[in-house]
Amino acid sequence: MNILLNNLDKLHTTELGVMRIKRNLSLNTDNAVDWCKDKINSSNAKIVRGGKNWYINIDDITITVNAYSYTIITAHINNKQKIIKNHYD
Repeated sequence: MNILLNNLDKLHTTELGVMRIKRNLSLNTDNAVDWCKDKINSSNAKIVRGGKNWYINIDDITITVNAYSYTIITAHINNKQKIIKNHYD
């Protein structure tokens, strides 16, 4: 956990990653990476290392970060009811 927090300045994603994060979370921000950094750095974020990735759970979302390259792979809402509701709105 401290390894990820100590390397937040290395956090980045691809253009497709930005589009995926914004779509999955319905974000209206110009900087998805900074938004993710703020969430990861939050005191109530639960950070777990699983294989080659870090999984950060906070506020009913999961952010997945590659542990070697610090690339944000994706972020998604954990509560399926929210996903279904957003899909039909």
